[in-house]
Parts: sequence; C-alpha cells; structure tokens
Amino acid sequence: MSQPAGREKRKRVNVRRPDVMEKVTAEVENHYRSSIVERLRSQGDEITIGNTTLRLAKSFGFCYGVERAIDLAYAARRVFPDQKIYLIGEIIHNPEVNRQLAEMGIVSLPWQELTDDYDQLEAEDVVIVPAFGAPTEFMEKIANQGCYVVDTTCGDVMKVWRRVRTYAKEGLTSIIHGKAGHEETQATASRALGDDGNGHYVIVLTLDDTDFLCRYIREGGDRDAFYKRFEHSLSPGFDLDIHLQQVGVANQTTMLKSETEEIQRRVRQAVIDRDTEEKNFKVFDTICGATQERQDALFEMLRKPMDLLLVVGGYNSSNTTHLVEIAEKELPTFFIRNSDCLDSFEKVSHYDLEHKAEITSEYSGSLLGDGPAVIGITAGASCPNNLIEDTILRVFKLRGVSEEEVRSA
Repeated sequence: MSQPAGREKRKRVNVRRPDVMEKVTAEVENHYRSSIVERLRSQGDEITIGNTTLRLAKSFGFCYGVERAIDLAYAARRVFPDQKIYLIGEIIHNPEVNRQLAEMGIVSLPWQELTDDYDQLEAEDVVIVPAFGAPTEFMEKIANQGCYVVDTTCGDVMKVWRRVRTYAKEGLTSIIHGKAGHEETQATASRALGDDGNGHYVIVLTLDDTDFLCRYIREGGDRDAFYKRFEHSLSPGFDLDIHLQQVGVANQTTMLKSETEEIQRRVRQAVIDRDTEEKNFKVFDTICGATQERQDALFEMLRKPMDLLLVVGGYNSSNTTHLVEIAEKELPTFFIRNSDCLDSFEKVSHYDLEHKAEITSEYSGSLLGDGPAVIGITAGASCPNNLIEDTILRVFKLRGVSEEEVRSA
C-alpha cells in the first residue's frame, strides 16, 4: 500500500507518562470505582442484611488488559486535548465505558471493514486501537494515513498473534476457536495469513463445527458442503487438499476453556487417525488468564447454594456470555446490562442467549418470595465496578433495604 504524498508514517505514541497517568488514574477511579464492591471484597465477598444475602464471585470485572486499554484511551485525550481522536470500533465490550469515551469526544470508526472514513483521516489525527486489536490491513491503513497511533491491544491477544504467525511460517494452517464476526478473531485471522500473506486459517465456533472439520481431516468428503459451512470462516484461497495437512490450534482468548480444550483434543485425534501420528498437529494454551480466573471463580461460587445469579455486562461481550452459559445450567441466571434491567423480581429484562436478543421475563409472583434469599453477582472482564455497585443497591432496594443501610452495613 503506497504512502499518501506529503505524509510520514508516525510511530506509535506512548501516552503513559507519569504526569498524565496520575490524573488519568483519578479520573478513571471517579468514573468506575465502587467503595461498596471494595468493602465486600475485603469482607469475604458476601454481605447479609435482614433475610437477604448477596454474594460476589471472587474474581470478576475489569482485568488488567481492560484497565490498561481504558487508561490509554483516557491518557490519549489528555496528551492530545485539541486533536481529533478516533477509535476503531469499541475500546471494550461495555456500553457504559464506550459512552464515557464518546462523551470525551472520542469518535468510533467502523470496524467491520475499511470504509471511506479511514481515507478522511489526517496526519494530526489520533487513532486508538482497541483492546481486541485490529486486522493488519487496518493497521497499515492508519499508518499510511500518517496518524498518531495509540495501541491498547491486550498482551494476551498478541501472544495468540505470535502463535498463529509461527504456524504460518512453519506451513501450518491455524484452526481458530472463536466467533468469526468478533473483532479479536478477525484481528487474529489476519495474522494467521503470515508476514508474506500466504498462510491459512479456518475458524470454528462450536463442537459441531469441529466434528465436521475433523471428519474431513480423517476421510475427506463433500467439498462444496465444507466451503458452504465455513463460507465466512476461511482464509482466501483455502484449498482442502492442501491446507488441512498440517494444522495448529489457537483461540479467541475469551472462549470457554473447557470447549477450547475439547476442540484441541478432537482435532489432535483426527490428525492421529489420519496419519497414525501427531507430528502434523500443534497446540499451545492461549486462553486468557483473566478469562480463566473468572470462569474458575464462577465454578467455585456455584458450589454454594444460591437462589439466582445476575451476570452483569455488555451483551456483545464474549467472556461474559460464557459465564452465563456456565451458570444457567445450574440455577436461574439473568444476563443484564445494568441495574435498570431489574424492574422488580417479578419483571426482569435480560439477554437471551438462544434468541440473541434482550427479552423481558415476567413472573406472577416474586422469583424469591418473601423468605430468606441468596443472590449471586458476577461480571465479565469488561464490566466496571460502578455497575456492580448499582446492581447491589438495586437488589437490596427490591428486598426492602435502603442504600443507607447497605453503605453502613
């Protein structure tokens, strides 16, 4: 891609200067901190007032990668107070955080494809790369436009990129466990093409996808059916006769660990069944540590009896969705954006995973009755503590406990 005349490629900008970060830390804490959540964490993640017990998972909410991305976005606004600042898509999958950035004058650019908006970028503009990263063609475009670049890509995501680049260099096709339409997976797939663009990938979302793929690895099959099933999940020029001979598994970092491990196992076995050995199969653990901590904390939480669980977060958050999938097998679980979704315990607005839409569930009587109740709360890695606090206060209010009582308990 040629460089626009009169423009020089800018280096990425380090906005984490001590003088800036002191102010950023105070600003971020003011927006997202919760004294109630902090107190509950210090007191065993549980509080009982009257006949209502509220229990928090031992690990939830902002992870280091999310905190870093938010800090960098806030810092960019301070370092470049008078310049136009753009963000590729969303910084993270949480509407509260993205709304705050919009109010700071940070403008969201389309992330699904390179539109004319990118052609309009000027040399003095600032572009923030989100925590998910961005495909290589986006990075090349903003570099060639001469913009300042503030890259907030999570370190765990970049580990996956290094892995799939290595696969491409070694001639392996990357089998990526992820959602084909997710920002992170699109960014990872672009790196799976390798530095020379000759690498290949196939994206699988479910175990059914994996079994379909494994059958083809073992015995071949209907090529047209394969291409149709993975129509939007294959690298350009994917050749079934060539590009399934040597494979390596990687994943979107926020997927369910148990499912990723099962996909690894099934693909490995398919290669062994075909080749009688596994030299043409590689795998490395690329599950995000924070994702795993939150899943493990939920499993631990579910060992204790609860009447219902509230999972708080953005509906497009992959790691939050997987928490819901885990919990709803065990007890009544509601995936809510924020406390406004709790109209009452007779009427709850929540995201339905099966129908992929927010629905309102109404009950003839209270879900909890008037007796003792234990209510759990957890959240994904992109949910700020202030939303958890709002939910805690709302739960107790619906149970007849005032905010003053909660704060003084």
